[in-house]
Amino acid sequence: MPELEILTAPDPRLKTKCLPVAEVDDEIRLLMNDMLTAMYGANGIGLAAPQVNVHKRIIVIDVSPKEQERDPIRMVNPEIVEESGEQVTKEEGCLSLPDQWADVTRPAAVTVRYMDETGKAQRLRADGVLATCVQHEMDHLDGVLFVDHVSALKRNMILRKLQKAKKTGG
Repeated sequence: MPELEILTAPDPRLKTKCLPVAEVDDEIRLLMNDMLTAMYGANGIGLAAPQVNVHKRIIVIDVSPKEQERDPIRMVNPEIVEESGEQVTKEEGCLSLPDQWADVTRPAAVTVRYMDETGKAQRLRADGVLATCVQHEMDHLDGVLFVDHVSALKRNMILRKLQKAKKTGG
């Protein structure tokens, strides 16, 4: 499979709501591996299938420190089943909004139910960077970008910068 291209905002395909995956088969496993390759190549910590123009409920994440061995998490049909009452605000960026950052407030911890790359049901309790990343990537599955969580003024500034960069080729 050729290397996956990561879509950048304001591409309308990023706003598509994704469909559930019926079963985890070799095609889905290959897609997740290709997504990890694209994510690592772009120095990211998470990537959702719609960011590579595949509108299925699939995300890949690896928040392990750069100096440690890679420890990817592959999630099919992830669903938040519990979230903490505590909220945290962290600066977020996105491979689909290159070089753009904004503070986003989300639950500090979440429990996620999903299928892994073997099709086995899993539950994961996430906090810290992993919780933020899981929620960020899951937003993509519903056509939501991190800039949709900030003020209209800030969002419009970021999207205008990206539109200008696309037009000038930079």
